[in-house]
Amino acid sequence: MTDAKSEPGDRATAVYVYGLVPADVEVKPDATGIGTPPAPLDTVAFDDIAALVSDVDPDAQLGTPDDLRTHARILDTTATVAPVLPFRFGSVMTDTDAVVSELLEPYRDEFHEALDELEGLVEYVVKGKYVEDTVLREILSADGEADRLREIIQDQPEEVTRDARLALGERITRALSTRRDHDTQQLVEALDQVAKDVRVRDVTGDEDAGSVAVLIATDDVDSLDKTVERLTQDWQDRVDLTVLGPLAAYDFVKTRAPGT
Repeated sequence: MTDAKSEPGDRATAVYVYGLVPADVEVKPDATGIGTPPAPLDTVAFDDIAALVSDVDPDAQLGTPDDLRTHARILDTTATVAPVLPFRFGSVMTDTDAVVSELLEPYRDEFHEALDELEGLVEYVVKGKYVEDTVLREILSADGEADRLREIIQDQPEEVTRDARLALGERITRALSTRRDHDTQQLVEALDQVAKDVRVRDVTGDEDAGSVAVLIATDDVDSLDKTVERLTQDWQDRVDLTVLGPLAAYDFVKTRAPGT
């Protein structure tokens, strides 16, 4: 891509692309995008598809927490009213002509099909977090060697029981991994009954019991709530469940983001 051009005296701008939507999607007049100061949010259309865009300074350093939150907010808010193909953060093109000629026009059929598949659907993420005391009791109750090691190190100086502490930590880590695999599978099986698609996501910490993304019809969100409520009762005092959404379908679409 070439650098954005401007007339003498004008500030050069580039075009930030958030994602793709049907061409009939209307942007609220007061909607703004990322950057300081934020520029108005707009659409660039070709045929029956459009890109959600805003102007940005091509020399600006993007990536502040506010930028990331704004990017996600625009996509997630749009997903509640229309299908949206989200692009990764930082997708920038030189100008609106490039948005059409390099993105929308050559891949129109692919994008149109993907938007059709997302019609009436949104993503939710269901995340589980272990109640530490409960899951630790489970592990020690099921593993006699782990319980023995715990007794060895109890009330003893760390330098005296270093090997026992390391061995106990390894056994707990393995047991947690086994439990997480089992609990994630239970989560998938339960959510698969109400969702159009289910994807297992990577966990970020040892305390995580699982993280699952679901693609679900907006009319079926009540069924999702009931499923999570039932799981919460089954896992009471063992796993805390949280639900994030509605979200754009980040886990279920792959798009030709600008520059790819």
